[in-house]
Amino acid sequence: MTPVDSDLGDRVLGGWLGRIAGNMLGKPVEQGDHWTRERIDHYLRQTDALPLTDYLPPPTAGVDDSALRPEWPACVRGQIHGSCRDDDIDYAILGLHLLETHGFTFSTEQVGDLWLLRLPYLQTFTAERAAYRNLANGLKPPLTATYDNPYQEWIGALIRADVFGWTSPGLPRRAAALARRDAVLSHTGNGVYGAMWAAALISAAFTAPTVRHALDTALTVIPASSRLARTVRRVLALHETGLGWEETLATMAKETSGLGWIHTVPNAAVLTAGLLYGDGDFTRTIALTVRGGLDTDSNGATAGSVVGVLCGAAAVPAQWKDPLEDRVRSAVFGFDGVRISELAARTVALVGEEG
Repeated sequence: MTPVDSDLGDRVLGGWLGRIAGNMLGKPVEQGDHWTRERIDHYLRQTDALPLTDYLPPPTAGVDDSALRPEWPACVRGQIHGSCRDDDIDYAILGLHLLETHGFTFSTEQVGDLWLLRLPYLQTFTAERAAYRNLANGLKPPLTATYDNPYQEWIGALIRADVFGWTSPGLPRRAAALARRDAVLSHTGNGVYGAMWAAALISAAFTAPTVRHALDTALTVIPASSRLARTVRRVLALHETGLGWEETLATMAKETSGLGWIHTVPNAAVLTAGLLYGDGDFTRTIALTVRGGLDTDSNGATAGSVVGVLCGAAAVPAQWKDPLEDRVRSAVFGFDGVRISELAARTVALVGEEG
């Protein structure tokens, strides 16, 4: 049995709701080379939405909307009716299907087989698309991650990790091991460590008294000398000194410059800062994380998952969960239109299985 009390179902549902809401919040401004922290806040000021306490507002008269993602009309406040389709949610669904199909002893090869069977090629990106192409050409892991793949340390594996944390509550090392088995299909180095860290972070959130405790626990599952671990520790140290959120992110932007806006390391800095300065408050956590820029929808999704587990679904404010209408759009074959509550119940059903 796992060391989790009777509110497991509420916490798992909180994780799913948080992931989807955080993803939807960040989706309109998911273009990190344009939507810097400064530009995001400028947009929010123009639309009278600071402090940010709800989904992004639609552009008002005179506000240029040309840089927003084309999906923005279905992802802004007042216009949301169920979640938009997004790979950050597709992979959580596909991970659930993986565990239901193959159990916790799944192999990396079985992850690849399920991608080919259930996931459309054109709904994959960067490292996942490279790995998918390699799979289709007959390559096997770990070559699928290394052949003709310049994205091996980008954020893709991290966004696939949530289900391993949700199904391993209070067992961060188990969650990390599962995430690693999935991640090596498409990633290496810090790309794999990012998935392990995220899975352990979500797992730890079930039993940790504070988000800081969960972050400390998650660091124990990745190499202490890795750039990812050093970056997370640096954010923790800056926060401890009393430095403000903006100053912390400015410092980290300088120290991680040159890696690009989809690389795991700078995004982990934004995510860690959002969690720390959000301090367990759902709205503040996902708002700060998305305002941090870079891969906004992915970071918002992971931050939402962590804080959703910490606080539980009942504590997720209505403005975030009600517009989702308990419904998910998905490119994963057989799952489009599935209810969020059903996904959560199916996740809970897997908890306690051996593997």
